[in-house]
Amino acid sequence: MVPALADRGTTPRVLRTFAVFAAALISACASLPDNIERPISEAYSDTQDTQLGQAVLKQTRSRPNESGFLLVSDGLDAFVARTALAQAAERSIDAQYYLLNDDSIGALFVDQLIDAADRGVKVRLLVDDMDLGGRTLGAAALDSHPNVEVRLFNPFHRGASRSAQLVARFGSVTRRMHNKSFTVDNQAAILGGRNIGDEYFEADAEVSFTDIDVLLIGPVVKEVSESFDRYWNSELAYPAIALLGRAPSANEYQQKYEQLKAKVEREVDPAYRNALRNTDLADRIRTHDLTFDWGPAQVVYDAPEKVQVSRSATHYHLSSQLRPLFEGIRRELLIISPYFVPGKRGTAFLTDLADRGVKVGVVTNSLSATDVPVVHAGYSRYRKALLRAGVELFEFKSDAKRPKRFGDSGFSGSSSASLHTKAFLFDRHKFFIGSMNLDPRSSYENTEVGVVFTSPVLGAQVSRDVERALPLVAYRLDLTTGVDGSEQIIWHEPTATGQVMQVHSVDPETSFWVRFWTGLVGLLPIESQL
Repeated sequence: MVPALADRGTTPRVLRTFAVFAAALISACASLPDNIERPISEAYSDTQDTQLGQAVLKQTRSRPNESGFLLVSDGLDAFVARTALAQAAERSIDAQYYLLNDDSIGALFVDQLIDAADRGVKVRLLVDDMDLGGRTLGAAALDSHPNVEVRLFNPFHRGASRSAQLVARFGSVTRRMHNKSFTVDNQAAILGGRNIGDEYFEADAEVSFTDIDVLLIGPVVKEVSESFDRYWNSELAYPAIALLGRAPSANEYQQKYEQLKAKVEREVDPAYRNALRNTDLADRIRTHDLTFDWGPAQVVYDAPEKVQVSRSATHYHLSSQLRPLFEGIRRELLIISPYFVPGKRGTAFLTDLADRGVKVGVVTNSLSATDVPVVHAGYSRYRKALLRAGVELFEFKSDAKRPKRFGDSGFSGSSSASLHTKAFLFDRHKFFIGSMNLDPRSSYENTEVGVVFTSPVLGAQVSRDVERALPLVAYRLDLTTGVDGSEQIIWHEPTATGQVMQVHSVDPETSFWVRFWTGLVGLLPIESQL
């Protein structure tokens, strides 16, 4: 965490013992390929002559030392931004993601990459291997396209159980690349918390993740590309064909390509595709008519080597780059993190800020909204201490849904909402957006990327927007003291009128058993892995 917002634990002895036996079994039947070809490549630097480059030049000519940033909170617009940029690409697309789901949005995303590659665009796709079990042939088929390269980060051994490897290779394969970036022609980039999947772009009828991306132009884009290149050329990035062990045949490529096209036609709702084509953002991107906020910006990221070295080697960590911002806070800190586990040291840091008169606000998921209850268990043990010190806690509601977006087709908003935004606002003028949560896993286990930009105007606007939105989408927590001195958390929820508050004495919209099991998990010594 930042700074030191987590405590480290140790692997239980029984788990370590089991891991030794599992490792021996796995090493006997599977391993990663040796001596693979991994050609070093870097982002193009001469792309100013592209249409996108010329459009960016018009915007940046009078601001040579500033970068432009445009916040994108709407899920549909977030996918529009990616597809519109992909369709505008002339030289290159570099995409880096933790998850690329095998669903309708995943298929549509890959289809856009193939269309660009068919036009002669160089596509480099770097995906963490965490969720690619059983999909190696598909990744290798895409890798076999003459204008596409696909690499998988920190891969599992093929031919061995992934579940067993999570135990046997605990501490190595359990540390993942959580980065998310999308860069076109080295002229425009998108950073944020969104993976590629239905639930991130308002295309899932069951759940929708509320998130924020930032579309970047200007000098900061080169820093995004430098980050991507470092991961792309890492020894942990394996070409998909090397993991398959052979090049797919022409028939296998054609079969996978036809399956992809059929999936897009079958699963992508026509109303959703129509909405993608007709959003205001799509028109503005196509006509290069975007309005940006401007200011200094810096990309911050973990080194890819972080997952190979000791967790105490903090010079590899993104958190060390953010520490001066946290330590320099004077008036106000706003943390938005879906997975928030401050630990004892982090709780002490935040309570000290509050004691010094700094306004500290934290927005995270409620138990009913989180998709990872075990993380909520890690957070809930610190709620009383934070509230006692005056830290303001807000928990996102699972029914914070958007209205219908797509006319009469029957495609409507999701039935359940979950916060997925990772953003920190420092004194209302410096802003971080990226993939990093404030929990031990982001701080010590996984790699992350984000951007810090300076804009007092945008910072003030975001603060006002959050203050207006919170009463509608989140519970406000408070701490009450009984006559016997006992403390109890209560959750304030506005009614539809926004005036009369409904008060809950337990985690709202949850059953006894959900609360019981979450509390039980909270007693386990697993905080270092949350």
